[in-house]
Amino acid sequence: MTSPAGPPGDPASGRKRLKLLAVTACPTGIAHTYMAAEKLTQAAAELGVDMKVETQGSIGAENVLSDNDVREADGIIIAADKEVDRERFAGKRVLSTGVADGIHRPKELIEGVRSAPVQTGTAPAGGAAGGSGGGKERSLAYKALMNGVSYMIPFVVVGGLLIAIALALGGHATAEGYAVTPGTFWDHVFQIGVLGFTLMIPILSGYIAYAIGDRPALVPGMIGGFIANTGTLYDSKSGAGFIGAIVTGFLAGYLVLWIKKVKVPKVVQPIMPIIVIPIVATTALGLFFIYVIGKPISWVFESLTSWLSGMTGTSAILLGALLGLMIAFDMGGPVNKTAFLFGTGLIASGNYAVMGMCAAAIPVMPLGQGLATVLRRKLYSEQERDTGMAALFMGMFGISEGAIPFAAARPAIVIPANMLGGAVAGAVAGVAGVGDHVPHGGPVVAALGAISGWAWFLIAIAIGTVVTALTTNALIEIKVRRAVQAAAAGAAPAGAAAAEPVLAGVGAAAAAGAAAGPVTGEGAGGTALRVLADPVPAGGAGAEAGPEVLSGYLTARTVRTELASDTKEAAIREMAEMLASTGNVRDVDELVRVALAREAQGTTGLGESIAIPHAKTDAVVRPTVGFARSSEGIEWGALDGTKARLVFMISVPEAAAGDEHLRILALLSRKLMDADFRERLLSAPDGPAVLEVLSEIR
Repeated sequence: MTSPAGPPGDPASGRKRLKLLAVTACPTGIAHTYMAAEKLTQAAAELGVDMKVETQGSIGAENVLSDNDVREADGIIIAADKEVDRERFAGKRVLSTGVADGIHRPKELIEGVRSAPVQTGTAPAGGAAGGSGGGKERSLAYKALMNGVSYMIPFVVVGGLLIAIALALGGHATAEGYAVTPGTFWDHVFQIGVLGFTLMIPILSGYIAYAIGDRPALVPGMIGGFIANTGTLYDSKSGAGFIGAIVTGFLAGYLVLWIKKVKVPKVVQPIMPIIVIPIVATTALGLFFIYVIGKPISWVFESLTSWLSGMTGTSAILLGALLGLMIAFDMGGPVNKTAFLFGTGLIASGNYAVMGMCAAAIPVMPLGQGLATVLRRKLYSEQERDTGMAALFMGMFGISEGAIPFAAARPAIVIPANMLGGAVAGAVAGVAGVGDHVPHGGPVVAALGAISGWAWFLIAIAIGTVVTALTTNALIEIKVRRAVQAAAAGAAPAGAAAAEPVLAGVGAAAAAGAAAGPVTGEGAGGTALRVLADPVPAGGAGAEAGPEVLSGYLTARTVRTELASDTKEAAIREMAEMLASTGNVRDVDELVRVALAREAQGTTGLGESIAIPHAKTDAVVRPTVGFARSSEGIEWGALDGTKARLVFMISVPEAAAGDEHLRILALLSRKLMDADFRERLLSAPDGPAVLEVLSEIR
């Protein structure tokens, strides 16, 4: 279909510029929707593709795709965790996947849409005709559930806030609890809020059914939800609540799908969707729920509510910790949404404690990651620090997705730290009996008066945030120290590895100093250590003017601002040839062989886009160090999966392997722990500027 030469929109390739459309949507429509739209737009610009993205967020559809847009499009990407109407895309290639893929794999989606299946005919809202192929598209059941949740949330928010405001400003204490005087202004506000809560159950049920069976399923779904919430119809005190609404929603949707398959005369077909299907489905579902399943489901719901209401002590701590773990695990993903739905559904039954646990955990991830960048700035690049400030802001408003950029960059570090902090926050809120009247989290909810026990709520958030921040930074430091230790162990002469101290942080400099010569400064615990060693004179072809770097072993002649190579083996040869230009290398081939043999023992890719290949061989007459950058990055086998963009190559004679080799490696490793230093190395405009930055290595 496409020529292999050049990107899709490359004018030099002589091909028509690709035009794609996209729709992004998530159940809450707050963060994932817009993050996916931004990532897709950025990826399209990089690939030279025209892209228009429609967002179906909490404020409705924006940047809506017109008929002309669809007619001219080469393909459509649907990145959504709720149902999106595909009828308008009939005849076009449609790739449908989850909203998370729009955030994490935008380029793959853009490349994949050209081979996606064609949307055939007119698919129902929950239909599966065409449009798949994203590889991670959510199941119809999941999408239907999230569709119902997305429509339910505004009713819960409005109802909960109005009730909370009425109680806060017009309520008074009574023997039965806090109440509003009947007939007053605040009582009317309170009753409006109650109506919002009353509607949330049928809305949940109706839009689950709609996502499965389209418009004919809406009426039976909503009426089924009302029946589920009206316990007097089947001798229940409190009704079946949100559990019953989920059951009636799915039953109505699939019942309508089944009825649609029934063959009827053509004369009857026009009235099927507006008369026959709604009446038959509503009657059948309503009677089935009242006479068969209503009582058992209401018993389950009442038992659950009773158990949760009686939770104290250890049980509250365990439930709070479990909900906190779920909320923090995937930050807006399906596990998070499951816990969120559990808390939201119980609000209407008067149980606010479960949502209180969830609400305390929701802001911990972005607040914790933001705080981490403030506490240890040197562990993060300038861009990460800016992202941290944004995460702090998002956390204040209960937007957990603010932590996603950090989790994407360091999943093995950030996700466990987030989960630990979320569990702590949920547990504290649980044992303190915090209640949340609205389905949202973060300090902003307390400011709006929707939290009972707001002081403990804020304390729970603060404790969880600190735990997440400290855990994140501790894990990052452990990772860096292990990488430095591994690099030092690989550099040590045979038989000496066990005797070498751990080369990490300040200890690395101290260890190197012990091997290489006198040390001045504040000793092993100080921060101003500097190794004083008499360098080998940099005479001959290696002599260079400019800043002295690594005792003169690294000079302007051994700096390259951009590697031409795109593989590890080619890069090592290219750097070996660069080192040979100093006159310090007798045999380039031997130097390359030894360096590659060292790589075979274990990668010298340290992570954080750093690689330090090194070789001990008499093919080198004196220690020589080179530095080069790769804008695209080179696959070096680093444990964190990052490609090497900063490459240092160390070459020393066998005679210097026991001291000078380790000293150079320790100095490099210690300085490269500084994220700001790495950022400046990457952004330096030319060779002299790079050398100026490198001169900071002491």
